[in-house]
Formats: sequence, structure tokens, C-alpha cells
Amino acid sequence: MYGGVAAGDRCRLHFNLAFSIKTLCERCDAVCCRLTVMVDPSDRIPQHLTSVTPQGWHVMARDEEGWCVALDSARMCCSIYETRPAICRRFVMSGPYCRDVRATYDDQRRRGIPLTLYNA
Repeated sequence: MYGGVAAGDRCRLHFNLAFSIKTLCERCDAVCCRLTVMVDPSDRIPQHLTSVTPQGWHVMARDEEGWCVALDSARMCCSIYETRPAICRRFVMSGPYCRDVRATYDDQRRRGIPLTLYNA
């Protein structure tokens, strides 16, 4: 609970805000939940939700279908919303970066190129 609003409700409020801005997230194939998310050492992510790439990068783990393992698929909400990685906190739904990533994702998906979200 934060500011009188439960984490799941905050996530839904954030999601509803995106609709009010006329960005329909279901049209983008939930790109933000499928990106490679670098985990910063200052992030408080449980180790069982992370993995290490062959290059040695600590990232959010993915399930067998490529979704972030922190995604609660029944509610389509982040299960660790209050402690999600810093890079996820900076990813504003329907913001310019979101729209750019969605366009890049669509293009790269058509060409079979995986998309990585770097924590820079």
C-alpha cells in the first residue's frame, strides 16, 4: 500500500492513464513486458526473478514465452511493481520512448531481430 492505493491498483491506474492518452497497449504486443531489462546493482530484485546473460549481464528473467517473469499474466500487472527495476520506472507508458520502442520492436520483429532495453 502506498499513498492509500494498493500496488495492483496503482498499476491499473497507470494503465488506465495510458488509455486516456489514446495509446492502446494491447495493440503493441506488450513490448515493455518482453524487452530485455538490465538489472542495476541498486535494484532490489529477488535473485530468482533474474538471470545472467552469456555476456555476464544481470537481467530480468523471462518465461518460456518471452514474458518478464515478474508479470502477473492473470491481471496483466507487474507483480513487483513497488520494487520494479529503475529502468522500468523510467519507461513511461505512451511516452516518446515507449512509442519509439514500439515502432522499433514492430520493425525488428518483422526482421527477426531481438530487442534489448539497456539500463543506461
